[in-house]
Amino acid sequence: MEKSAVFNSKLLPYALLVPQLVITFVFFYWPASQALWQSFLREDAFGLSSEFIGFENYEALFAQPEYYKAMLTTVVFSTLVAVLSLAIALLFATQADKNLKAAQVYKTFMIWPYAVAPAVAGVLWIFMFQPSLGTLAQPLRFMGFDWNPLLNGNHAMALVVMAAVWKQISYNFLFFLAGLQSIPKSVIEAGAIDGAGPMRRFWTIVFPLLSPTTFFLLVVNVVYVFFDTFGIIDAVTGGGPAGNTTTLVYKVYADGRLGGDLGGSAAQSVVLMIIVVALTAVQFRYVERKVQY
Repeated sequence: MEKSAVFNSKLLPYALLVPQLVITFVFFYWPASQALWQSFLREDAFGLSSEFIGFENYEALFAQPEYYKAMLTTVVFSTLVAVLSLAIALLFATQADKNLKAAQVYKTFMIWPYAVAPAVAGVLWIFMFQPSLGTLAQPLRFMGFDWNPLLNGNHAMALVVMAAVWKQISYNFLFFLAGLQSIPKSVIEAGAIDGAGPMRRFWTIVFPLLSPTTFFLLVVNVVYVFFDTFGIIDAVTGGGPAGNTTTLVYKVYADGRLGGDLGGSAAQSVVLMIIVVALTAVQFRYVERKVQY
């Protein structure tokens, strides 16, 4: 017989929801509404005076060639980070799911990078790939490869992508490993008995059963690359050189905090929020159809 929760008081369920609703309102809806209202204002750099100007901030924003360049940079950066972090994490998880010696040590080492803050991860990678003093940059220069992320935009993009992927692999690895361990071994053994090889078993049995986890991680990784990679970019390249690693979230910071354009920065944050919400809706609308629960 299935048990169901029974509340003696009709107010108790609502009282239990109040703390979460308060947190959601204070940390999401209130800041979002403030940013939306601020995007219609022209403010001085200190926020002491403001003037309502309607959609002028949005008109000025979409007239900037630099904004479209930041959009393209964000598309390239987010695609590379999401695809690479998911693919590498899935590869590591499939290997960790096997009967390996010292498997627990291997899994522990895989989880450690998740505890590192994004800014710290960026500093670690710039220490390794700093053009003149980096421990890994010096061998590259010795081999004749002119590595310089401070001047070369492609090198800078490669560096922030590597740092962002390294930071996110641990998170993806945990969920992929949990998903693999939840798949019944009898199903995989049945495929092997029917003559399916390892690769065929993976693509026809394991990966379809892993699709709910993959879909969840896809949504999470999109949010990660659009927002949580700010610390990495700020620590490694500061958006340079020549704006080649300036993503949309970093441009919000650069124009608002460094440039003093609070209204324009608020308009950018609203556009960024709309883009992320739209991408999430598209994923739930079209990608989720292929998920097999």
